[in-house]
Amino acid sequence: MNETSNRRQKLLCTLGPTSLNSRVIGRLQEIGVSLFRINLSHTALDDIAGVIETIQRHSSVPICLDSEGAQVRTGHMEKSAVSLAEGAIIDIPFDNITGTENRLNLTPLDVARELQVGDVVSLDFNAALIRIVDVAEDRLTARVISSGKVGSNKAVSVDRSLLMPAISEKDRSAFQLGVQMGIENFALSFAHSGDDVDEVREIVGDRNVISKIECEDALKNFSSIAEKSNAVLIDRGDLSREVPLEYIPQAQKRIIDAARRHGREVYVATNLLETMVHSPLPTRAEVNDIYNTLLDGADGLVLAAETAIGQYPIQCAEFIVRMISAFETHTDIQVSDPEDLRLSISDPGLVLVEPHGGKLVDSFKPELAADPGVDHVVTVNPVDIVDCEQIAIGTYSPLQGFMGPDELTRVLDEYRLLDGNVWTLPITFQTHHAGITPDLVGGRLGLALDDGEIYAFIDVTHVWSPAIDTLATKWFGTDSSEHPGVQRLMASGDIFVGGEVTLVKRPASPYSAFEYTPAQTRRIFRQKGWNRVVGFHGRNPAHRVHEYIQKSAMASSRADGLFINPVIGPKKPGDFLASAILDTYQLLISEGVYDDNAVLLGAFPTYSRYSGPREAVFTALCRKNVGCSHFIVGRDHTGVGDFYAANANCDIFDTLGDIGIEPVFFGSIGYDPKTKGYGSVESEDSSHAISGTQVRMTLSKGERLPNWFIRDSVQDLLLSEIAAGRPVFHNES
Repeated sequence: MNETSNRRQKLLCTLGPTSLNSRVIGRLQEIGVSLFRINLSHTALDDIAGVIETIQRHSSVPICLDSEGAQVRTGHMEKSAVSLAEGAIIDIPFDNITGTENRLNLTPLDVARELQVGDVVSLDFNAALIRIVDVAEDRLTARVISSGKVGSNKAVSVDRSLLMPAISEKDRSAFQLGVQMGIENFALSFAHSGDDVDEVREIVGDRNVISKIECEDALKNFSSIAEKSNAVLIDRGDLSREVPLEYIPQAQKRIIDAARRHGREVYVATNLLETMVHSPLPTRAEVNDIYNTLLDGADGLVLAAETAIGQYPIQCAEFIVRMISAFETHTDIQVSDPEDLRLSISDPGLVLVEPHGGKLVDSFKPELAADPGVDHVVTVNPVDIVDCEQIAIGTYSPLQGFMGPDELTRVLDEYRLLDGNVWTLPITFQTHHAGITPDLVGGRLGLALDDGEIYAFIDVTHVWSPAIDTLATKWFGTDSSEHPGVQRLMASGDIFVGGEVTLVKRPASPYSAFEYTPAQTRRIFRQKGWNRVVGFHGRNPAHRVHEYIQKSAMASSRADGLFINPVIGPKKPGDFLASAILDTYQLLISEGVYDDNAVLLGAFPTYSRYSGPREAVFTALCRKNVGCSHFIVGRDHTGVGDFYAANANCDIFDTLGDIGIEPVFFGSIGYDPKTKGYGSVESEDSSHAISGTQVRMTLSKGERLPNWFIRDSVQDLLLSEIAAGRPVFHNES
């Protein structure tokens, strides 16, 4: 899906070492990149065909070959950067050498013969300045007049115009190859005149030519260049080598205005998000520059180093999309009150998936704790407050309270709420209290815990008693007392109360450091630059299959991040305690099992209903609300015993269709000693199958499993806790 298909301004991205892979190319296409650029200045001629094939294999985005053009660059240096000391004398041989602190090449090699005594030459965007002091038969001699560090293949400018061909022989060969491979877009670097465009046209014919405005000659001859081009591109970096930096904003505005008069699209490049080459967030100055560039009338923005060699290519593209979306959304808004400067802020560019139903519910009102205004108070089970909390903070959005009879019936029969949104799991309040009667309808029911404090209240709309056996069969597919979900339903009371929920106090939790609201996770994901996030639901410490499916899901979905979100609410006897689960995941993160900046650990304060496929969808929708785009659905996810068919989870997702979060299904996974890897297990009785149940059974006896089953470090941590007498399992004394 192209996430920005309706966007007017275009986004062009240069591909390079950090982005020439299936994951990044695929994600950039999904984000809405309009054109992929191959920079011939940094791509060997022999590699061009392979680069084109890689892009075409993983994307349908058009490709643009960008010429080296009439550009002087430094040759190869022996280090990533060498220091030129002020006053030093350096040689510039006419033959090919490796550069050092006292000698270097200029490319193309012949250009050095064009230099004269007295020429001032800047190296690497003015990192260093040299002046030619002597011309010999085989070399130039120069004096360093301003020290600096200079790298390989860096831009060089001379304080006078040099006669150079519009395109190099490498450009010519590359363009011819591009035509043969179906490339439709070609960029001419350092266009000096309309004649230069004609030279490109001789090779590419009537295909799209983008002429780059990056020298004074281009400013002087702009009309002839624009008339013969399909579009123009302002390269502010190279232009600033000939135009003083303080005049670049003025030049940008004038070029854009001129392009408009000629009916040509104009793109702007250089330093848009330079900070994000090494940082996940831009500076405020960069944000203002982008906004003002759009305000100037640019038709497109070009990311170069940011996506070619930067550490955050996907985040850079996403940020540009968000900037464009914010610009297009708000520039035409009419302000009714000029004194009210507040902005109408949305989530531009749909950075994260929308909450289910379009908006997060927020009914946490701690200001009402002192006087909630209730008509009746009942003491409830902690799981009821767990549900109240998750309703109030938005995890169960769009649900605003406990279901009434009509909504419960529609959920059971049609998998939908009364408003039409997909919903599969009953969220109900049950009680034994005889004082809860239909007379409470229209009143407010306070919910207290054993400490006597009210934590939430229900504005009651319904009080009724359904047929529990029928409800159980519809809900769980059985009314068997062997089913733990049925057991809980039968034991929780025959009086049901429906109505909107307000939380006035959050229950104390020893795991509060890991408990995030959906609004918080969305903010964290955005801060991390994550757009595509895989959610993982679990109730055990991580064994090797967990690691395998987590990483496989990340790879197959081309995700930016993994949200490990284990359940920490009430458990069955023998289940791992939340502390054991969270501690072992923290250990794996600290050991570097997951890539840097690719995982967030957060606890999910809820409990298992053992509702099989209904609960699988419910747990997915909850992760959609926290901002996940994908959700791992494992074998027998949220099931119990043999009550649900092996393919039941897949079937219900297929039945429901697109619910706004994409399931990533896994069957039984095991270890293959021949390949020393993990993959599908052909039969359940395989000696190399791996399960959380076996982890619990083995470790509870103080015994160990092989390292291929669960990491030794995880077992060491858990067994040390058991040996020290600290609880690891639920209901342990």
